[in-house]
Amino acid sequence: MNRQEERQQERFIHKASKTSAKYLRRVEELQGMPEALKPFLDILKTIYVDMQSPFDGHRKLVGTYCVMAPNELIYAAGAEPVRLCSGSYTAFFIGDDLFPRDSCPLVKAVAGFQEMKQMPVYQDCDLMVVPVTCDCKKKIIEMLGKTHETLAMHVPAVRDDEAIDQYTRELYRLAEALQQVTGQEITWDRLAEGMAVMGRFRYELSRFALIRKRAPYLIYGTHVLAAMNAAAYMPANVWAERMHWLNRELEAKLRKKQRVSSKDIPRILITGSPIIFPNVKIPLLIEEMGGIVAADETCMGERGMSDPAVIVDDSFDGMMRALANQAIRPCSCPTFADNQERIYRIRQMIADYQIQGVIYHVLRGCLVYDFEYKLLENDLGTMGIPVIRLESDYNEEDVEQLRIRIEAFIELIKLQKQNRQSTDA
Repeated sequence: MNRQEERQQERFIHKASKTSAKYLRRVEELQGMPEALKPFLDILKTIYVDMQSPFDGHRKLVGTYCVMAPNELIYAAGAEPVRLCSGSYTAFFIGDDLFPRDSCPLVKAVAGFQEMKQMPVYQDCDLMVVPVTCDCKKKIIEMLGKTHETLAMHVPAVRDDEAIDQYTRELYRLAEALQQVTGQEITWDRLAEGMAVMGRFRYELSRFALIRKRAPYLIYGTHVLAAMNAAAYMPANVWAERMHWLNRELEAKLRKKQRVSSKDIPRILITGSPIIFPNVKIPLLIEEMGGIVAADETCMGERGMSDPAVIVDDSFDGMMRALANQAIRPCSCPTFADNQERIYRIRQMIADYQIQGVIYHVLRGCLVYDFEYKLLENDLGTMGIPVIRLESDYNEEDVEQLRIRIEAFIELIKLQKQNRQSTDA
């Protein structure tokens, strides 16, 4: 490496670390942050500010790029899963020179980290697993394959029985690749153990979701998204233990009727493209401008992690089919041709979390999510729920424009509420 490359890497590390530290500080400055949230923020600091690996190196690392790659199978092989989707502004600008202009910012950020070779969790992975959910994912496979053993998983476009058969075969391919990397056979017992580990994870997450439904003002959504992002870099049993203590703290606050805000501020649901740290400008703006993110329907939030595997046949093949069903049947990713499941889920979340407005987040170039905006807008219109489409990128140039639009949207929700109260009176 010549001196010019060294200086470029030094500038990259400094800028990436400084930007991440700034957003982490803004997350911490939101009032009412639970004490039990600190371990989750510490993990994000380790990854994005200190740029160190939180893993001890005793297990093989398997990088994944979608929730449809089941962690249960990775744990069964004696490996550690790590989600490598990125929201780094600095890595995005590096990747901007490597991928076409209209490519997804998430893919560009991944490419930037791969190019700079300064993020340990990327460099230390022994296998990359990429479920192909969009065209950009196809192209990233080619790039990752130059430096890492990479497995592409073909995701069906529908959710019928034939699709489940197809994805079960993909899971067997994944199992074979994992066994080659770790040298450990995935037996029935090991798979059952992996499912038990993720079962604890999903149980604590379901407790957390139930608490939020009962009390939408108990915790800011930005804090929730930070905890969910931290799950990408923590062993499932460790994350579940930390979430257990966060649940206990929130339950204590609920008993004492402690809230982070008044009941008058608008309750907003975020859906669309994932919110990935440190690109948390939209939830921060919502809550700094007087709203609260009461729920999110994104693949980096609760959507991709809460559905348990339902085992009907307890044979090894039955368990593999259960994992395929878990990945495909309830998934509301727009990669599927018929996505009425997503509309139903969002309508249910609006009722469960007492939502008053929906923000549809679209990463520039993320066509699969952008296609579905009009469908959702029309459906929510019949419910009288206001919805706004916010397109953004991994940069800070659009922050003021976003601030103006979010502030106007929050004022619209307040005005609708006042009009309803006047009509009722």
